[in-house]
Amino acid sequence: MNFEKKRILVTVKAYPNPSPKYSETVCCAGIELKTNKWIRLYPIPYRDLDENKKFNKYNIIDVTCRKASNDNRPESYKVDIDSIRIVDHMDTKDEWSRRKEAVLPILSNSMCEVYKEAERKEMSLALIKPKEISFSYKKANLKDEKSRKACYAQQSFFNKEKNAIEQIPFDFYYHFKCEDAHNCPGHKLKIIDWEIGQAYRDWRMRYKGTDLLLEKIQEMWLDEMCSEKKETYFFVGNMHRFPDIFLVLGTFYPPKLIQGSLGF
Repeated sequence: MNFEKKRILVTVKAYPNPSPKYSETVCCAGIELKTNKWIRLYPIPYRDLDENKKFNKYNIIDVTCRKASNDNRPESYKVDIDSIRIVDHMDTKDEWSRRKEAVLPILSNSMCEVYKEAERKEMSLALIKPKEISFSYKKANLKDEKSRKACYAQQSFFNKEKNAIEQIPFDFYYHFKCEDAHNCPGHKLKIIDWEIGQAYRDWRMRYKGTDLLLEKIQEMWLDEMCSEKKETYFFVGNMHRFPDIFLVLGTFYPPKLIQGSLGF
């Protein structure tokens, strides 16, 4: 399949993973603005990119890409790394109006429905509206450090050397039910957003002690992002090797609009 140019609003970046093939990769995804459809960009050797190509969430980027040949998920595309160009950024002004205009039209009916569509291989990325949200964490099963270092010992995507990124010793989870699904059994999804891993690393200097650090992470990802003052949504996506396993790729939490009383 030929390469084609696409303009994409980046909505999620996962925490970097060592890769036997690419040294290290980051799974990124967003919305193709022309078609208003999901797109997954992989592999992205993010830490190897030139500084002017290191896009952030809610950047709008132009890329040249083609449908991935080794990934049958409909949204998966392989990127020509040299083609990445950052053209704009969607800020949070006017109560996130630009972001909501781009993101909310592709809201799925429920997480329960997303699982059904994934079984039919019709969807692997989605935006869902949760309710009754809670948060938990547990100690992670860390990967073998020897095999991780072997990935970094080989040539990187751009023949650049870099240190192995730190493993986060905890896994974080959202628990929730679907807002618009009857008889929803409830869902527990692991959070793999880059931001939560980076928060763990950065906040250790600010909050002394693991218990306090984990408390502050929960305050942000639950009490703040999922508060009654927010309209909370989750970006979710499944795993290539395990398509029945979905993960929370990011949280979308614009402020809840306050309706005036008595018509005002």
